[in-house]
Amino acid sequence: MFTTIIVQPIFNLLVLIYALIPGHNFGLAIIIFTVLVRLLMWPLVKKQLHHTKAMRQLQPEIKKIREAAGGNRQKESALIMELYKERQINPFASLGIVIVQIPILLGLYLGIKRLVDNPQQIIDFSYPALHDLSWMQTLARDIHRFDDSLFGLVNLGQKALGDNGIYWPALLIVVAGAATQYYQSRQLMPRSKDARSLRSILRDAGKGESADQQEVNAAVGRGTLYLIPAFVFIFGLNFPAALPLYWLTSSLVALIQQSRVLKDDVEEAEAIAAKEEASTESPTAAASGPKMKTKKRSSAKSASRKRKRRKR
Repeated sequence: MFTTIIVQPIFNLLVLIYALIPGHNFGLAIIIFTVLVRLLMWPLVKKQLHHTKAMRQLQPEIKKIREAAGGNRQKESALIMELYKERQINPFASLGIVIVQIPILLGLYLGIKRLVDNPQQIIDFSYPALHDLSWMQTLARDIHRFDDSLFGLVNLGQKALGDNGIYWPALLIVVAGAATQYYQSRQLMPRSKDARSLRSILRDAGKGESADQQEVNAAVGRGTLYLIPAFVFIFGLNFPAALPLYWLTSSLVALIQQSRVLKDDVEEAEAIAAKEEASTESPTAAASGPKMKTKKRSSAKSASRKRKRRKR
């Protein structure tokens, strides 16, 4: 069921791109496939980023609610959910990207595994409609012409850590994917100079100081900044290089998308601030206007008096 609904459509979309692009390079097909998937996810990504930003802006109000609740968890949860409803914020909006990404990642892995184990699957597992494409007919006659590399430089069917030791080109892709994932997560992480690590919070709590739950949650969130890239690195070592290439490309496109949304938000905030500043300065300018005119008139009168004295 999963194979028919998820794996085969993803596999065939990848094969279609591979068969149509000039040069028929499998690595380039994965890159184009990944960019296409991220572009299709753009409305969901944009909505999720705006929700993330809105959630960060609500943190001061949430802190006041927790202080007002006085430790009553039920009252605190009800007030926070009411605040979300009032501001039209879905706290689980970020899960949408994860829910969409998991089947794509799993389907891509299973499809690539088929090709790595048996390149003939590019013919046997593809839809009959694709068999009419000229390159697919060429592969049907000679499957050895299938190119599973990235521009002839990286064998995408090989793992970074395999039976023959380290495959350095694949390892570079894995490292780049983990680093890009780190910067992607860091871009959305709220930054505070006074932020404490989870270790210091727990150490102070052991001395008798009360720990703010919001501060604990923020510290745990900062911990995931390193945890997710670590998982990407560890798992990437044990998968064919095609999958880390997908993750690297996906993270790079996500960085660009996030930068665009955050830049739009900054420009919007600056425009609002400039408008407010102009509205506050306009009454001052209007009040200073008559004074300036009075000064000009007095200076003109004094100049005419000086001319009369010189004539005398």
